[in-house]
Amino acid sequence: MKKPEIDLTNCVLCEICTDYCPSVFRLNVAGFVEVMELEEYPEADINEVIKNCRGDCLFWVENEYCINAG
Repeated sequence: MKKPEIDLTNCVLCEICTDYCPSVFRLNVAGFVEVMELEEYPEADINEVIKNCRGDCLFWVENEYCINAG
């Protein structure tokens, strides 16, 4: 599963992500943008946010869960 991730060192807090996709991105109590934990992420909406991010700080990561059956 792909998950959006934020590089907070480049985030300029433009809030495009929280405005366009509030079901995925929110400002936390410390005032930083964070990604909410969801089972699925709206890929088309997030791709649009990534394209318009002023800090160029949003990207996709592949979230793989490994289960050790040993």
